[in-house]
Amino acid sequence: MSNLVPKDKRQLRACMICGIIQNHHTFREAGCPNCDKYIRMRGSNDMVTDCTSAIFDGMTALFQPEDSWVGKFAHLNNNVPGVYASHVTGRIPEDIEDTLAQKGFTYHPRDGSAEE
Repeated sequence: MSNLVPKDKRQLRACMICGIIQNHHTFREAGCPNCDKYIRMRGSNDMVTDCTSAIFDGMTALFQPEDSWVGKFAHLNNNVPGVYASHVTGRIPEDIEDTLAQKGFTYHPRDGSAEE
């Protein structure tokens, strides 16, 4: 369970698509565990910079998202266990949003700019 919480608190970033929090190095080396099936951050500093933000508020640790009331309320119940930001400042570029749409994924900004 302890491997779900980022050990290195420096350079923490939150995915602007799913909200998972990891450090920059982890996003670059391993990608986003929820979003890599739609967009590939692994190995790309540009994608990590475009799809994650260092500015986020609130943290929620989910160990069993599918069984968690908080996971269901925050629409995280289909995501992997981990630490998630409640609010992520920033938006992904339009071309990445278009790529998500082409793959059948509807992007909901996590910055509060869109009604849920």
